[in-house]
Amino acid sequence: MCGIVGVVAKSNVNQALFDALTVLQHRGQDAAGMVTCDNSSLHQRKGNGLVRDVFRTRHMTRLVGTMGIAHIRYPTAGGSSPALAQPFYVNSPYGISLAHNGNLTNAEQLSKEVFKTDLRHMNTDSDSEVLLNVFAHEMQVLGKLNPCADDVFTAVKRVHQRCRGAYAVVAMIANRGMVAFRDRFGIRPLVIGQRKTDSGTEYMVASESVAIDVLGFEVMRDVAPGEAVYIDMDGNLSTQQCCVDTELVPCIFEQVYFARPDSVLDGVSVYQSRVQQGVKLAQKIQREYPNLKIDAIVPIPDSSVIAAQSMAQELGVKFSGGLVKNRYIGRTFIMPGQTQRKKSVRQKLNAVRSEFEGKDVLLVDDSIVRGTTSGQIIELVREAGANKVFFASAAPPVRYPNVYGIDMPSTDELIASGRTIDEVGKLIGADFLLYQDLDDLIDCSIGMNKAIKRFDCSVFNGDYVTCDIDEDYLKALHDKRNDATKSSAENQDESGDGAFLEIYNEATREG
Repeated sequence: MCGIVGVVAKSNVNQALFDALTVLQHRGQDAAGMVTCDNSSLHQRKGNGLVRDVFRTRHMTRLVGTMGIAHIRYPTAGGSSPALAQPFYVNSPYGISLAHNGNLTNAEQLSKEVFKTDLRHMNTDSDSEVLLNVFAHEMQVLGKLNPCADDVFTAVKRVHQRCRGAYAVVAMIANRGMVAFRDRFGIRPLVIGQRKTDSGTEYMVASESVAIDVLGFEVMRDVAPGEAVYIDMDGNLSTQQCCVDTELVPCIFEQVYFARPDSVLDGVSVYQSRVQQGVKLAQKIQREYPNLKIDAIVPIPDSSVIAAQSMAQELGVKFSGGLVKNRYIGRTFIMPGQTQRKKSVRQKLNAVRSEFEGKDVLLVDDSIVRGTTSGQIIELVREAGANKVFFASAAPPVRYPNVYGIDMPSTDELIASGRTIDEVGKLIGADFLLYQDLDDLIDCSIGMNKAIKRFDCSVFNGDYVTCDIDEDYLKALHDKRNDATKSSAENQDESGDGAFLEIYNEATREG
């Protein structure tokens, strides 16, 4: 899961892109990058780390231009080499930069096509670089010196014909314009906004509506599944449906965990969805476990706070902020590698003893994936003196790998895979474990937009909406993305190769 943003404006866009990435930082902490266009010149900066660390004043002053795109990376494969930071760039044709959120399920096949048929070189094994080269090739075969909006849409149509999986994309064609598009199911989110100025209308696309709101743009709408949006350098907006057989099937995990609560994605308020998640959990307790004694409900901050609050209100139980978060530690779920996740939990949370000592408490989290974090938090709460520790998940059991850009790659790393709820509860050390029912989770969101008939719930039910996933694919995905592979890649990056790449890239840009 990553965050993308693009802006076409009447003045320099570097600060707007920086601010938008900061707002979207929760979507990725591994790397950040930005490319701007100033007439015919492209300016780039990218590297590992948080937005505030990658972009310094000396970088921002060089990132001039009235059009630009930017990206924050959350790794789902390989290591954390600076070479994997986005946006990616190819000089032919025109000079195209691209940032991508999602995962191509046929990336391996496409990579071979790009080399053998399109005769294009790839520098990494990233599916985002594959996607860029496919788009660049389809633009090149048009043979137009000055492509118009219809030419861009023709290229996007051919991208849809070749690419499968989940993708929300923003790309910039040097000195010509910016294009944004989504896969035919709209699995990954993409929102477009506009801002009126004395010089004309400015446009912005971003992964979440909150980035558009914060920057003073007005949300126009979500980019539709299979749709492409093109804004030229003069600020002229064109749109076209570029894919047949489309259906809006957004990822429900955005509502559970990834998106900020003040975002609205595909017409669904993340905040209201999480309120209802808490209500549904409370109703399940009232219905199935009416004698469960709970002294206090405590959220595991931050993404479960809203659900825990509504749950406490519905049950008439005290809501307690007994777990205090260190705001300077990142989100443990999106950290690459199990070792780093384990290390960060104790640094991230601390328990207020007076809120736990001698009490039967219910901890509420957004989901349970690997179970490592949950187990450590329960242990922490017991050390603070809790009598009994119950645990509730606002999401159903995560039993299946995710193939659409979320770091849930292997069934043997998912604690609920092949286990009963009681077995999971014992493994994490809870006295009682409660999961959200899938039908209830869907009900929390589906009524807000009548165009949504279903969500992508593949991590819960194994139903992959693209219908191209088999056991061989999942086995290959496991081999590429499991924690052991990531740990090996991280160690290789720490050997100095990653630092050399960044120094080399920076030197060539400055030279």
